[in-house]
Amino acid sequence: MAKADDESQQKAPPLKSVIASVAAAFFGVQSDKNRKRDFTNGKFSHFVIVGLLGVVIFVATLVAIVNLVLPK
Repeated sequence: MAKADDESQQKAPPLKSVIASVAAAFFGVQSDKNRKRDFTNGKFSHFVIVGLLGVVIFVATLVAIVNLVLPK
């Protein structure tokens, strides 16, 4: 029984949860409970990939806004 509990706790969080955690980390509002869950169950590579994609989207958005606002 204890072995089944250990296996269920070791399951990687779903993509939606990883995206929410990375977004919260970007804004600095990650709760301690979620941070502990991410460090114990999450895979480092998933957070790095989602984080890099988030940075690329953020920079692309800023570039697009600046190009719309500044006259050519």
